[in-house]
Amino acid sequence: MNIGEASRRSGLPPKTIRYYEEIGLVRPARAENGYRAYRDRDVHILRFLQRSRSLGFSIDEARKLIALYEDDNRHSEDVRAMVRRRIAEIDRKIEELRTLKRALGELTDQCPGGASPDCPILEEIAGEKLPA
Repeated sequence: MNIGEASRRSGLPPKTIRYYEEIGLVRPARAENGYRAYRDRDVHILRFLQRSRSLGFSIDEARKLIALYEDDNRHSEDVRAMVRRRIAEIDRKIEELRTLKRALGELTDQCPGGASPDCPILEEIAGEKLPA
């Protein structure tokens, strides 16, 4: 099948599929005319990549997950450890977002609003007043 059909069946844009080929995540065959010829296996891997990326795994992590998926001698603990690291990263990001939300809430509370040009939010972002 051509890249358009692989795109339709995998849910990934052709540009992403070409990128995944460029970095070696998928290796379609080449037809006699030089065009890419995707097989069902390639589409399966593309769907795997799409799903792993949607779960927040990096390209390198997705590459490792594919290697584990294709390894009949894999240890499920290796996969579990990767997922636990991903969960820890998500927890860290959630805490960062909570801290950011609190800080912005405090700045908003300090701002009187209205027609006055005084704005504690801008002053905080600037770190200091502009020199005259």
